[in-house]
Amino acid sequence: MTEIITHPLAIDGKDPRNARGDRISQDRYYSRDWMQREWDHMWTKVWHIAGRENQLPEPGDYIVHDFMHESVIIARQKDGSLKGFYNACGHRAQKLVRGDGSQDSWTCPYHGWEWSTDGSLLDACDRDDFPQGDPVGKIRLIDVRIDTWGGFVWYTMDNEAPPLLKYLEPIPDIHKNFPLEKLVRVLRVRVELNCNWKFSSDNFNESYHTRTAHPQVAPIIDQDHFTSRYEIFPNGHARIVQMGRPSLRDRLPDGVPHPFDEQLRAWDIDPARYATFEDKAIQGWIDLKEAKRKLGPERGYDHFARLTDEEMTESPFGVVFPNIAFGANAEGMGFFRWEPHPDDPEKCYFDLWEFAYPAKNHYRGRLTSTTLEMKEAELDCRVYSGPAAVADLSDRVVFQDWGLSPGQQAGWRSRGYQEPYLAAQETRVRRFHEVLHDYLAGKPPGR
Repeated sequence: MTEIITHPLAIDGKDPRNARGDRISQDRYYSRDWMQREWDHMWTKVWHIAGRENQLPEPGDYIVHDFMHESVIIARQKDGSLKGFYNACGHRAQKLVRGDGSQDSWTCPYHGWEWSTDGSLLDACDRDDFPQGDPVGKIRLIDVRIDTWGGFVWYTMDNEAPPLLKYLEPIPDIHKNFPLEKLVRVLRVRVELNCNWKFSSDNFNESYHTRTAHPQVAPIIDQDHFTSRYEIFPNGHARIVQMGRPSLRDRLPDGVPHPFDEQLRAWDIDPARYATFEDKAIQGWIDLKEAKRKLGPERGYDHFARLTDEEMTESPFGVVFPNIAFGANAEGMGFFRWEPHPDDPEKCYFDLWEFAYPAKNHYRGRLTSTTLEMKEAELDCRVYSGPAAVADLSDRVVFQDWGLSPGQQAGWRSRGYQEPYLAAQETRVRRFHEVLHDYLAGKPPGR
């Protein structure tokens, strides 16, 4: 096995001394004042994901990202580049387009002004009736800064924001061996939840809850805090790296089929070759790395040749401040994004995307039982009114998280709320709130 080398920017995310100890007040989870401050000082300063590059294969293709009260259009240009604009007509600000599409131009539904997908005005009604002169050739849509990484299209509303790769640092470097741009989005679900968006930021910045909330994880991923690596990074991002083997302290009852056996068999390893559970968990995990390295390329996973032993089997899970989380593994990637409701601080939207490398006709995630077809999924929107609304997603770990969200929101409203009593392995939660405080104070990291 290769030596594990941590990134030089990584800070120990389990050491409470690496957090200031800022108070985590309860009003941040329901206050409209907090909501406005977050918009003014944080949401308008960070980089957002608008969609995937493969949604824009041809000139004229465009995607729309609606975020709170703002809307952005990103379009493929004739020269192959991408441009982004605020989705507001330069005449009197009517929203130009609703939803993704492909057009040579956009015509305002209010007064008929026609705009090129490069942001220039092509035509307007009664062009001779403007005292200040013909608007064609003078008026343009307002540009939005955009960039790409990992096959995603990003944008920021802040002209002073750091460049995307600097903002994401060191996430791109950590994932340099993964061809993320080749991933196919095989599941695309958006769920409206009755909780503040920070529920998910708190939730995904710790794995302390998984033993209680997600008992299906331990037989597949070693979630023990003493075998996991916790990392925080200067710009507010963070991640945990857990071993892709069963936990040695969480045992299934005798006679219950072990899900790790299925993983071993998938790579031509007979689970019966191991004399004890410990041998299977540890030696099987080592053998799995070797088997994937040997068999991966012939099964269509060309990128396996570039992966380290850690990348071949482990379960990394990173959070990009403030509202994106993903776990890129050898065969695919689970991706979560959560965004605030435009008006209600006690509601949010949660995006569940699953990605796979197109090596097979179908894909099934490490922790799921449902097989998905290898094709780009259509958007599926839900409103969480209880487990029945998402029952078909019950094999996803976020199904259990969604079920916890109403009780968490109620607790934040309660007179029984106390300052969180955090374990060392929850240090990333405190660090998240401290970075949020820095943004609200006008002192975002990296600037």
